[in-house]
Amino acid sequence: MRKVWTPPWAWVCGAVMVLGLFSFLQAYRQTQINARPGMTIMAGKLLILNLALWSIPALLMPAVVWAARRFPFDTGHKLRAVLAHAVGALTFASTHILGLIAVRFLLYEAGGKSPVVPWTRYFQNRIFEQLDASLMIYAVIVGVSHAIAYYHESQERKLRAAQLETRLVEARLKTLEAELHPHFLFNTLHAISTLVHRDPESADRMISRLSDLLRITFDRTGEPKVSLKEEIDFLQKYLDIEQTRFQDRLTVSVTVDPDALDGEVPRMILQPIVENAIKHGIAGRNGGDSVHITAGCENGRLWMQVRDNGGGLQVRTLKALRTGVGLSNTRARLDCLYGRHYRLEFTDKHGGLSVLIEIPFQRVNVAGQPAAAFRVA
Repeated sequence: MRKVWTPPWAWVCGAVMVLGLFSFLQAYRQTQINARPGMTIMAGKLLILNLALWSIPALLMPAVVWAARRFPFDTGHKLRAVLAHAVGALTFASTHILGLIAVRFLLYEAGGKSPVVPWTRYFQNRIFEQLDASLMIYAVIVGVSHAIAYYHESQERKLRAAQLETRLVEARLKTLEAELHPHFLFNTLHAISTLVHRDPESADRMISRLSDLLRITFDRTGEPKVSLKEEIDFLQKYLDIEQTRFQDRLTVSVTVDPDALDGEVPRMILQPIVENAIKHGIAGRNGGDSVHITAGCENGRLWMQVRDNGGGLQVRTLKALRTGVGLSNTRARLDCLYGRHYRLEFTDKHGGLSVLIEIPFQRVNVAGQPAAAFRVA
């Protein structure tokens, strides 16, 4: 059975008063126009009669609303609904008209006087005067009930669709994160393996830092977004590993606007970009390598930039970026989270590559975490 919204009784009483007063003024003016000279217009009785005209439908409204809920027209039982509402409309009109006749009789014929016309004609006159208006009132109540019910159903459908879409996005994000973790772990283990025989002490430090990094990764599982401060903390654990691997060859600097630290960013959004900068930008060089990571916020946008001093957008680098897991994963996650409201741009700096990510700035709750600028070199 469809849920039908029922207006509060305060609204119903207010509507009855407004409609009753409007009908009274209309009837009063019409009586003035048609009154014979010396005729007294009984305004009080006329007001009571017009209030009754709208009060009786208001009292019958719960039954009409129930009928609208019980017999909707958009189901497979249209004939049954039509018959039910035909009976309901006639019952409603009969009750409305008989109620008005009773009120009119109490107001004007309570002294025991009979109408000036026979009772049968009196009833027929009253029925044909009011029947169309009563049927129209019934149809309006049923129509408004259905319209409001359709509105609520459409809102519920939109809400369910939005919830389903959110669950689908969350499932896709989890899939992308599950894809990213083995890729990240494999590359890091590969970097460690290059030092196991050549520099066992450095390899041991890298394994220890990888352990810390994995602990942070697993602790944050299930959170698609984190603060930029947490992301930078995580990134520095990864950079510790890479700096152990490259030692004095690699210089890393991280500069973040303090106002941007509590901005919300996708988890592990910077690590694949920095990994690409090290792997494809500077790993083949002989020294003097640097990676600069900067971030800030401006005009409601949060931007993060990773720049290296490698070979720039060479053919080999472009192919690696297009086919690599890290970049495609990053772009897919940005698509899921921000749709068209993000930027991911690569710029050849003629002596390095700059990668810019820009997303809407949204502050996260970082109570108890003092903001501080990062500058690591």
